[in-house]
Amino acid sequence: MTVARAEPSPGLRALAARIARRHGVPASRVARSPAQGEAATVWLLGDGLVLKVAHRDPAFAADLRKEAVVIPYAVGLGVLTPEIVEFGDDSETPHLLLRRAPGAPPHGGEPSPAAHRELGRQLALLHGARPVPSLPGVPVHPSGHDPRPGIDRLASAGYLSAGLAGWLAGWFDDLAARIPADPPAPVLVHGDVSALNLLVDGAGDGGLTALLDWGDAAVTDPAVEFAKVPPRGVADVLAGYGVGPDEADVWWARVLWHHLSWAVPRLADPPRPRAAHWSAQPANRLLELLRYYAGLFPDAGSMRSQRLP
Repeated sequence: MTVARAEPSPGLRALAARIARRHGVPASRVARSPAQGEAATVWLLGDGLVLKVAHRDPAFAADLRKEAVVIPYAVGLGVLTPEIVEFGDDSETPHLLLRRAPGAPPHGGEPSPAAHRELGRQLALLHGARPVPSLPGVPVHPSGHDPRPGIDRLASAGYLSAGLAGWLAGWFDDLAARIPADPPAPVLVHGDVSALNLLVDGAGDGGLTALLDWGDAAVTDPAVEFAKVPPRGVADVLAGYGVGPDEADVWWARVLWHHLSWAVPRLADPPRPRAAHWSAQPANRLLELLRYYAGLFPDAGSMRSQRLP
């Protein structure tokens, strides 16, 4: 996730230079990455290494320690993610040194269909591992959250009209009827497969070259993974994952349940003007759903398709 951050301290710069020197990279080849994360300061060490140093916050340090555990496991499964060269945990600011993966962020933050299909194949590798691992620091999240009581609270607070709240609750009821009563077996998920954590081949078809940033990894319902992708990309990710036509409706219902479960409560949140994540702003998830449905009927919003007086 790219966020605006203050310039790193001299001590942090010195740490990056020391680690670079230990790996044969001169100080002149140490640069702060233009893509910065929410949990860590990211440095480029020459052409081959990337250094992540956790911000001074216990939660961010825990995310980096989690990455140090999950990444070797994912690499062992064959997932396209950079290998760890060094992990240091001798202070409040642990660091993670990784090999630099090929590729670049998707142009305009929009992964190609080829990138999304390959993402689906990579997630199938990750989710298909059995038994589900018990990894230190990786939480287990239940998948049974019901957002419908929150709709009434939003209506009472004036964020939704009574009629719209009733319609929305009915939509959840319809989705619930389409989702099997037995919850799916939990899997290890990456937890944030948005465009900000993908690298793609800029010279070819824009196919996926790497999946980055495992700080949100968890064991939970696999449908959570696909709800971290804008709805316009979900069909391609599911196709790469191996979801066939006979399974698609159930998967869509599960993914849409999570989309709405996160989107509706956020209507009451304040804006986050510096956050770049596709769903960072309070209304973005709902508007992305509108964008998806508008794409299914491209003339629906055109004045040419209307009969005007």
